[in-house]
Amino acid sequence: MKRTPHNNTGPSQRQLRVGEQLRHIIAQVMSRGHFHNEILIDAGRITVAEVRVSPDLKHAKAYVMSLGGLDMDTILPALNEEAYQFQKEINSQSSLKFTPKVRFVRDESFEEAAKIDELLRGVHIPED
Repeated sequence: MKRTPHNNTGPSQRQLRVGEQLRHIIAQVMSRGHFHNEILIDAGRITVAEVRVSPDLKHAKAYVMSLGGLDMDTILPALNEEAYQFQKEINSQSSLKFTPKVRFVRDESFEEAAKIDELLRGVHIPED
């Protein structure tokens, strides 16, 4: 019997579990900092907020942000050039059938949270 996909309500439990496992591996690799690209010498200052995995587990998008959001225009291309380093570690540390192809993108959730916070501060609630 073939399983029918659920309504497109979000990631499955397996996607969430694998994403969290990948986030830990990627953060661990960054903290060690053995990269060929000198831009990533301080990679320990980069936060991996979330990793989202495709339903087939073959692709992963890692949402990252540097401390203070500095130098992201140079950090992201450098991380994507070094993606094979992360994929080697994922392959050796996970029991996945396929090693997901990792792509690094800017995590904009901090900026969105700051915008929402600013909007909420501007809301005037009349007193009774």
